This record gives sequence, structure tokens and C-alpha cells, in this order.
Amino acid sequence: MSRFRGIKNYGHKQMPCTGVLLCNLGSPDAPTSAAVRRYLAEFLWDPRVIEMPRPLWWLILHGIVLRTRPKKSAHAYQSIWTEAGSPLTAITQRQTDALQKALEVNIPGPIKVEMAMRYGNPSIASGLKKLQQANAQRILVFPLYPQYSATTTASVFDAVADELRCWRLLPEMRYVNHYHDDSGFIRALANSIDENFKAEGLPQKLIFSFHGMPKRNLQQGDPYFCECQKTARLTAECLGLSDEQWMVSFQSRFGKQEWLKPYTDKVLEKLSKDGVKKVAIVCPAFSADCLETLEEIAMENRDIFFKAGGELFNYIPALNDRPDHITALAELAKRHMQGWPELNNGWNVSQASRDAEANLARSKALGAKR
Repeated sequence: MSRFRGIKNYGHKQMPCTGVLLCNLGSPDAPTSAAVRRYLAEFLWDPRVIEMPRPLWWLILHGIVLRTRPKKSAHAYQSIWTEAGSPLTAITQRQTDALQKALEVNIPGPIKVEMAMRYGNPSIASGLKKLQQANAQRILVFPLYPQYSATTTASVFDAVADELRCWRLLPEMRYVNHYHDDSGFIRALANSIDENFKAEGLPQKLIFSFHGMPKRNLQQGDPYFCECQKTARLTAECLGLSDEQWMVSFQSRFGKQEWLKPYTDKVLEKLSKDGVKKVAIVCPAFSADCLETLEEIAMENRDIFFKAGGELFNYIPALNDRPDHITALAELAKRHMQGWPELNNGWNVSQASRDAEANLARSKALGAKR
């Protein structure tokens, strides 16, 4: 049996379409220790995430981490789990549906948007296979990571490449590397903060909390730290904030090595002790609310701030499926797909159908069955 996969029930009359694979990090299938263990085993074994010699890391991962961390993480997931399941998965599905509608309105030809998770379900392989069956001959891979990092964006591209190695007919591919300074993204982020300020009042300090990563990644050329700084600066400028009104910090560190600083939890403790009693915090590295925002920031770090003497802690939700966020994502997608046939204003569904009929007739004349 061939290792290369083609389109099931392929027919020469099938019209091509443009595909968009909308990717996020992922979640366990359930808030249980067993499900979390499976998820963490996949996530933490990725060499893009943990850069250690494989034999040594295998011993640490299976001998220590996967024996201790799943129970604690499962408890954290239970605190944010909803009837729709994981917030990240549910929100990403809403983003996918909204992006599909937004692109259908603005693109003349057929387009198919599928969601995929780098770890867990639905997998990148399954999302790509759905696009393959839809006869997507051109695919835009769109990781929902505004700031590029080898640990996130590059890992998505690794998974895409692993799947495509088994395809018989490779589609034309394009990739969104980052959009940390995109005007539409910045505008949507600023709008969400401004709306929150109007509803909750102006804080003494606005904290832009980004997911952390080991400091050595920055020293080896990963642009993530710099792109985080630019996202925060452009957003603060859009809001008209002075330098004293905002700051950048990094959360979610793992292990004993030094990570990007300052650490969000330490910042909150210090601010409170220094007399800052009212803070607002936003997490611009997360396109959808998830464990790191809903539990780590809105619960755990909130408690840290209050225990240190803080009085008002205001978490500003991720952009999720806000209309201005979806508009920004749609504009980004259209820009990256520029020049593809289905995006051409001259594309006509009637003509495409006639072309497909003619293609089928020519193929049958050459011996094709369908």
C-alpha cells in the first residue's frame, strides 16, 4: 500500500478552492489527569518547545513531569472548563466560523476555512486532510500567534510539513509568520482596552503580559521578545498612554532556567507594595482566552496581587471573536492570498463550472472514468 495519500473519490469535474488553516496551540480533550497527560506528552516532547538532548529530556519528562504535572493542570482546567469544552477550542471554532463568513463576503471564488490545533484535537493533519478533500489547491496556513516564535509559529510549520510529506499532490502553500504590528490587529487590541477602560475606569498601570520563553531563545535570535515590545508600544501609542501608564511583563515560565523578564507575578507583587492599587492586564500573545489567561492571570495572578495589598485587578479578555478582530484576520488572510485565482475579481462561478465540465469531458476522452 502506498504511503502517499490522494483525494478520496477524486473527479476531474471537482472545482478547486482556496483553503485557510487557522491554527492555535490546543487543549486536552477533557479536564482529567489522563487527558492532560496525553496532551502534555505531545506538547512537551516537541523539540521546538523543549530544546534539550532527547534522551535526557525523555527521562525527565516521563520520570518526573508526566508523573506530577497532569493532576495539578487538570485541576486548573476544571476551573475554566465550559459546557462547550475547552474555552480555547470553542473560541477558535467561533473564530473559524466567523472568518469563513467574512471571507465569503469579500472573495469571489470558493474558500474553505478549517481550524486545527498544534497539539491535541482537531489536529493539523486532520485539518489539512479536510482541505485536501475539499480540493484546496492553494492553502494559507494561519497560526493565531501575533508574535513569531520558533516555539509556536515554527512548530506549526513543522507539523504542516510532516503531514504534506505523505500527500500525492502538494498544494501551493503560503504562511502567515506573524502580525504583531498589523494595523488592524493593533486597532482591535486598542479598541478592546479602551472599551474596558470606559467601563471599569482608568487603572494606575496597564500591564501587557505576554507568554514567556527561555532567555536563551532571545540570545539565539528568536524575535519574539522584540515583537512583544513592539505590539505593546504601538497599542499604547494608539491609546495615547504615557510611558508611565503601561509596562510589559512575561508569564507562564516553566523549569528552573532564566526566562524573559520581568515576570508577571513578581511585577504584580512589586506594584502593589509600591502603592499601585489598581491595575488592568491584557495578554496580547493570546488570540483566544485559554488556561494561561483565564486561570493563570484572571485567577492565580489576581490572588497574588490582592495578597500583596492590591485593591482592584481588571483582566481584559483576549480578542476572541470580536468583530474587529475577525475583520483584521480576514484582511490579513486576503493580503497573504493576493494573486490566487479565487480571489480575482474576474472569477466567475458560471465560467468555473463550465471549465470543470470541459475538463471532465477532455479527461474522459483520455480514458478517465470521472
